[in-house]
Amino acid sequence: MTSAVIVGSGPNGLAAAAALARAGVSVTVLEAADEIGGGTRTSEAILPGLLHDHCAAVHPMAVGSAFLQGLDLGRHGLEWRLPEIDCVHPLDDGTAGVLRRSVAETSAGLGVDGKKWKRLFGKTSASYDELAEDILAPLIRFPSHPVKLARFGAPTTLPASTLSRYFHSEQGKALFGGVAAHAFQPLTRPLSSAIGLGIITAGHRHGWAVAAGGSQSITNALAAVVLENGGTIETGVRVTSADQLPPSDVVLYDLDPAQVAGILGDRLPRRAAKGYNKFRFGPGAFKVDFAVEGGVPWASESARRAGTVHLGGTFSEIAATEQDVWAGRMPERPFVLVGQQYLADPQRSVGNVHPLYSYAHVPHGYTGDATEAIISQVERFAPGFRDRIVGKVVRTTPGFAAYNANFVGGDILTGAKSIPQLVFGPRPTMRPYDVGVPGHFICSAATPPGPGAHGMCGANAAERALRYLERSQ
Repeated sequence: MTSAVIVGSGPNGLAAAAALARAGVSVTVLEAADEIGGGTRTSEAILPGLLHDHCAAVHPMAVGSAFLQGLDLGRHGLEWRLPEIDCVHPLDDGTAGVLRRSVAETSAGLGVDGKKWKRLFGKTSASYDELAEDILAPLIRFPSHPVKLARFGAPTTLPASTLSRYFHSEQGKALFGGVAAHAFQPLTRPLSSAIGLGIITAGHRHGWAVAAGGSQSITNALAAVVLENGGTIETGVRVTSADQLPPSDVVLYDLDPAQVAGILGDRLPRRAAKGYNKFRFGPGAFKVDFAVEGGVPWASESARRAGTVHLGGTFSEIAATEQDVWAGRMPERPFVLVGQQYLADPQRSVGNVHPLYSYAHVPHGYTGDATEAIISQVERFAPGFRDRIVGKVVRTTPGFAAYNANFVGGDILTGAKSIPQLVFGPRPTMRPYDVGVPGHFICSAATPPGPGAHGMCGANAAERALRYLERSQ
C-alpha cells in the first residue's frame, strides 16, 4: 500500500489528505499546533458560548467548490448558512453599495451602474461552475472552457483602479473596490482586479456562505473524511527537518515556501531553493474580535442585515490606504473588514450578545496597536458602536505568525499576490506543486489558486502526487 505524509492541517493539508486517503493511500497528517485547522478554527474567545472564527470566516469560494461538494461533508456535520445580504460597503453620506447573491437584485440597487454590473457579472456568474474548473486550477495550462475563461479573464488583467472607472457612482466603485482590496495589493497594479472579480462572481453563484457553528466545522468535516478512510492525524508535531519525517512514498507540505526550503535543506535543487527563499510576503492583518450587546448600530439599514461589511470609504480612499499599507505606512483610517456571521448562524451568539469579527489591513510585521483605528472606523459608520462593546480580544501581526507559521508578518494570504506569485505560485514553473525533489509537493495557499477554504491547492497537489505514485509503480 502506498503512503503519504501531509505536513500541516490547514484546509489545504486536510483536503490533500482526504483526496489521497479516498484514493487508497495510507495517510498521516502531522500538525505542529495542538489543534488542527490552520486558519479554519473557531473558539469561545471572550464569553462562554460566543463563537469567533480565528481567520477564515466567510466562504464564497468554498461553498461552491466541486471538490468539497464531492466529499459530501454534510455527512460529517458541515452546513452552509447564507445571510440575507452578502456584503455592504457604506459611505459617509449614508448611502451604501449593496452586494446581494442575485445579480439582478444587486444591479437594481446600483442605479446608474446597474446595467454595467449586470454586464460584468451576469454571464460569468451564471457559468461559474464550469469556469471554476479553470480559475481554481493552475493558470498556466490549457483551459477546459477557453471561451468562458476568456470572457472572465479579460477584465482580471486590469488594475482595479482602471476597472473602477467602468462604474459611474461612488457606490458602485466602492463596492467593487472593497472586494478587490481582499488581495492586499495596491489597486493600481495589473491583475489587482482578479481576486475581487473571482470572489464577486463566485458569490453571485453560490453566496457568501458561513459554516454553521464556525469555520471549525469545515476542519472537522475534512478530518472526518481522512479518518474514515483510514488516515491518521497527529498534533503537536513540528517538522523542521526532513529527517523527522516517517518513511513514505510522497510528502505534501501545507506550509509557506521558506518553511519547505528549511525542511528539505540541501535536498532542494538550487533553483527551487532560490525561488522559495525569495518568496515575498504581503501586508498583515490586525484582528479584533468583539462581543457586542445588541449588534452594531449601523447607519445603513442594509448593513444591519449583511454578513460582511467593508469599511474604507470611497474607492479613492481605499486605493490610498492600500498603497500606504504596501509601502509600510500605517494609515489613520485603514481598510477594515467586518464579519457578522451570527446573522446567518444565530447559534454563535449568547442571548443579545453577538460576536463581531474584524480585521484591518496593516503593514507587514506592524508592531503597533490598531484596535482604536478599527473601533473608530466602525464608529464612523455606526455611531454608538463603542458603547455596545462588552468585551474584545486582539490578534496582532506577530500574534498571527505565532498562531500559524504560514502567516509571516501577519500575512494571512500566505504570500503577496503579486503578478508572478499569483500566476505561478512560489516560483516560475509549469508545475507549481512540485518542489523539485521526487515525491515532494507543496499544497499551501502559496500555490494556485491561492487563499480560501476551498481546499483546491491541496486537491490539485494531491492529484499531482497520485500521478507521481502511478508512474512510480
